[in-house]
Amino acid sequence: MTSRLPKLVAFDLDYTLWDLWIDTHITPPLKRDGKALNCVTDKYGDEIAFYRDVPEILHRLQSAGVVIAACSRTSAPTLARQALSLLLIPAPAGHKNEEPTTAIKFFSQQEIYHGSKIAHFKKLHQKTGLPYSEMLFFDDERRNKEVESLGG
Repeated sequence: MTSRLPKLVAFDLDYTLWDLWIDTHITPPLKRDGKALNCVTDKYGDEIAFYRDVPEILHRLQSAGVVIAACSRTSAPTLARQALSLLLIPAPAGHKNEEPTTAIKFFSQQEIYHGSKIAHFKKLHQKTGLPYSEMLFFDDERRNKEVESLGG
């Protein structure tokens, strides 16, 4: 039996890729200390970092040609994008000579704004032309199961 990946994988950000709510736990401005990997701090020194396995997952999906989307229902979209722009992802294992990449470069699709995840996925469908049956979504909130109504 062969397995295959979906054409698009979408990730919520808060408590799915990092351990906080960007709109309530973080205070701008954000900064990265030089070339620090997977770590950004806010005004008070609070850290934003991806969960341990996220960088490898992003590398694997990207190398497989999967479209990666960020789908976040947040009231702080500018701050979320800034965090993604500052977070440095190390090169994949076995590529130690490669430079780190900013996290935002992995997310070719970004639906980061307050509102229903159904609206996020309708936009993804419109922009990519991909059927919902080829989209996989990771999110920590039960209420966002509503996207299942878009079809399979």
